[in-house]
Amino acid sequence: ETGGKVIVSAWSENRRLHLAVEDTGPGIPAEIKERIFEPFFTTKPVGKGTGLGLSVCYGIVTKWRGKIREEGKPGGGALFHLEFPAAEELVGNGPEEKK
Repeated sequence: ETGGKVIVSAWSENRRLHLAVEDTGPGIPAEIKERIFEPFFTTKPVGKGTGLGLSVCYGIVTKWRGKIREEGKPGGGALFHLEFPAAEELVGNGPEEKK
């Protein structure tokens, strides 16, 4: 609320693209980390949030054969690590289709 920061980093390693998105906020409490990607899970009061943001992110990332995980520490900001196959592995394939 008082001017935090968002830091975005990207790199490639072992034919994988990595993206880290970190903030300087309060972090995610350990007791809710297991649920943050669940649809409709929110810590906001009724009418103030839908709880869809992280579940939508999870769906998009996994559809493109990627992985997303939260690695921050409570009190030390949130840190999300996304990992995707290298671009040449996706060319012409697009997201995997459900069969």
